[in-house]
Amino acid sequence: MAENRASVYGEGVPCWVDAQLPDVEAGKRFYGELFGWTFEDAVGTLVWARKDGSPVATLGHKTDGRMPTVWTVYFATPDAAAMCRRILAAGGQVVTAPTRIEALGTAALAVDPAGAVFGLWQPGSHSGFGARHEPGTFAWVQLYTRDTEEANAFYGELFHDALFDADTEPDFGRAPVSDVFPAEMPSHFLVHFRVEDLDDALEGVRGLGGRVQAPPFETSYGTVAVVTDNQGASFALLQR
Repeated sequence: MAENRASVYGEGVPCWVDAQLPDVEAGKRFYGELFGWTFEDAVGTLVWARKDGSPVATLGHKTDGRMPTVWTVYFATPDAAAMCRRILAAGGQVVTAPTRIEALGTAALAVDPAGAVFGLWQPGSHSGFGARHEPGTFAWVQLYTRDTEEANAFYGELFHDALFDADTEPDFGRAPVSDVFPAEMPSHFLVHFRVEDLDDALEGVRGLGGRVQAPPFETSYGTVAVVTDNQGASFALLQR
């Protein structure tokens, strides 16, 4: 794969997303139709998703049926091993230790103190999104949690510069679970993709076999609807 056009992302900036799906071919049909993505093989069972030629996500085959079908956000870090040590010290857990993925980079999975899962990406030849904030690409990730103060303390310690730098365009917010979901919903990250017309996108989701989990609502960063794809992976659509 050629080096993407994006500059290297600063530590704590959301730089990549992937979906682990039971049926990757079905995922290609769903997201290809919904967002206009094209696809090509990456490494192993991973498939690159591209928007107008730029890398925007990967789809992978979920090998363990007990694992959830999910979209995962990855935060950039220059040193995944050191970041994992900081996560442990701050009260989080490391689910998957830093793993080299050929020349592309190093990935890890972690859990915050409230149970929300997120990824880390230490770039090699692949630094992250080749396009974002455009229709059909990543636009935002929201952490829905039961304790926003705990989340602010945890992520503020890990990603201080990315969260609190006034010169950085924000990509990451925090909100109480109960703002959108039932109070018993576990803490989780919700990946948002930008769309030009939310109503049209929701019609597309339904037509492709997905469903609307939360109808459109207003936020400080745009109008959002929460949906699931035809295999049960939740994500959000964002119109700005």
